[in-house]
Amino acid sequence: MDGTVDGFRYGAVTPVAAYLMACLGGALGLRCIVRSLPDAPSWKAGWLALGAASIGCGIWTMHFIAMIGFHVEETRVRYDAATTVLSLVVAVAVVGVGVFIVGYRGTSGVTLAVAGAVTGLGVAGMHYLGMAAMRLNGDVGYDPAGVALSVLIAVGAATAALWSAVTIRGFLASLGASLVMGVAVSGMHYTGMAAVSIHVHDTTGGTWAGESPTSLLLPMLVGPVGFLLLAGVVVMFDPLLVLGEGSSASRPDVPAANSASRHGPSWRASRTAARER
Repeated sequence: MDGTVDGFRYGAVTPVAAYLMACLGGALGLRCIVRSLPDAPSWKAGWLALGAASIGCGIWTMHFIAMIGFHVEETRVRYDAATTVLSLVVAVAVVGVGVFIVGYRGTSGVTLAVAGAVTGLGVAGMHYLGMAAMRLNGDVGYDPAGVALSVLIAVGAATAALWSAVTIRGFLASLGASLVMGVAVSGMHYTGMAAVSIHVHDTTGGTWAGESPTSLLLPMLVGPVGFLLLAGVVVMFDPLLVLGEGSSASRPDVPAANSASRHGPSWRASRTAARER
């Protein structure tokens, strides 16, 4: 029989909390990527990795906070720990691929399209891998049109996020971009959830035993949430991350270090020699 699915068991609490975590991860990630642009090559990879991990953790945390509110009336829902952790690894890894592509190669049309497609497909993969972690007394089905729409939203959101990461400089502009990212990521999640149907096996009047979803999800959320808080501390104590200063490049495809190199020792030496002549 078809199960009675409720994605908002706790009302607005879980979608609002999930949206805020997506915004937090997006905001931290955007500032870290901006910080990487004018930095020396030895530090660039570190800032990009921190930004990718922040965005990936934010997306993953958003998904599983939202899933705490997912409920099927006829059966208990549990989650497989290994698959759930794997979905986190996928989220961080695929976001990292896109972030490093645009971080080192800029936002030309082809580069941005490839990075956005890879990242968006990875985010969608994380979502459906997280759904595959569900264990319940029934079968999970998906409406193909809803799945396709959720994937398109994920690709569009990822492309816009990567573009804004290396284009937007100001703190308020990045904050606004992160709010839009949160809407897009949440929209992708709930579009995918709207495509879900549950066919419950015959329970003969009983219930399928198992732990509640919060018994696994809440402890697992502690790590990513704690990471986002630590990343937030890094942002708060680095003025360049908060204010977006130090980037003198006028175009996102040109590293700021190139313009700064004009003021290096060789440039100053040539100016001194010219004055002496």
